[in-house]
Amino acid sequence: MAQSVGIKDVARVAGVSVGTVSNVINRPDSVAAETRARVLSAIDRLGYVRSESARQLRAGRSRIMGLLVLDMGNPFFVDVARGAERAARQAGLGVMVCNSAESAGEEAEYLSLFAEQRVRGVLLTPADATGRNIAAFRRHGIPFVLVDRVSEGTTECSVSVDDVAGGALAVRHLLDAGHRSVAYVSGPPGLTQIRDRRTGALSALAEAGLGPDRLRELPTERLDVAAGRDAGARLLGLADRPTAVFCANDLLALGVLQAMYAAGVTVPDDLAIVGYDDIEFAAAAAVPLTSVRQPAVTMGALAADMLLEETEEGPGGGTRAHEHRRVVLQPELVVRRSSLSSR
Repeated sequence: MAQSVGIKDVARVAGVSVGTVSNVINRPDSVAAETRARVLSAIDRLGYVRSESARQLRAGRSRIMGLLVLDMGNPFFVDVARGAERAARQAGLGVMVCNSAESAGEEAEYLSLFAEQRVRGVLLTPADATGRNIAAFRRHGIPFVLVDRVSEGTTECSVSVDDVAGGALAVRHLLDAGHRSVAYVSGPPGLTQIRDRRTGALSALAEAGLGPDRLRELPTERLDVAAGRDAGARLLGLADRPTAVFCANDLLALGVLQAMYAAGVTVPDDLAIVGYDDIEFAAAAAVPLTSVRQPAVTMGALAADMLLEETEEGPGGGTRAHEHRRVVLQPELVVRRSSLSSR
């Protein structure tokens, strides 16, 4: 196996001190042009790559930001990651993206990994409804920002969307189209977003003078297409099947749409469908999907900016004074054919 090239090797080949090589790497303007060129030539010949972990230990600051999301198979979280990565790159940082798979156990393991790596900070969409993982991570003193979650009961920054308003937008649209019985394919009930969207749906029904019994909830263990297909099969088995369905995300909605297509149920004439997130595939579905849009890229970028602000160095070293804040963005209904029945 080839030995790794160190800074001492570069110094020996260039005929300079280790301190001079360090200056060329970290403070190039402090080194004479001729000496700098000799050191850079040695670095190029030897293929030297500086040890980022060693540099971080000396500086006490990491150039890596952690991002832990519920499901990287969901395009919504891919967009969140794109926004965070863009903001981090502009600040000269990288992003370590991890996927909790909606598991509190996996979330705890990744948070421990972030602590071991001493990352600059973490962007987190929590999977643990109890808050124990966050409480344990807080002891490490690493800043974090909650993404797609309101920071209720915590002092940290958060960026989220008003999911109560989003649920109301979806069901109000279906009621305006003439539907009076709506199914809610909801996903795991422990997630705050799921509960908030249900609250919004019920508020829209109340506005129309309809009781909570007009919302038939079909919970699922996961928020993916397969879970949506399963919910669609259960929906087809209902004796008094609702005429419309609101899904907690677009992947569930696409699964319901597949189940209806397989059973010969026409969307939207026999069943209207509204999703949530407005992922790219929503508009490209066989029946273009009406969806509540979340500004995912903006959420990721805002969260990263807030974390960068919190971890920014002050004039005399250390971090600048930072005031935690909660940002709540507004959702938008995007109407497409899946909810436009002749009803």
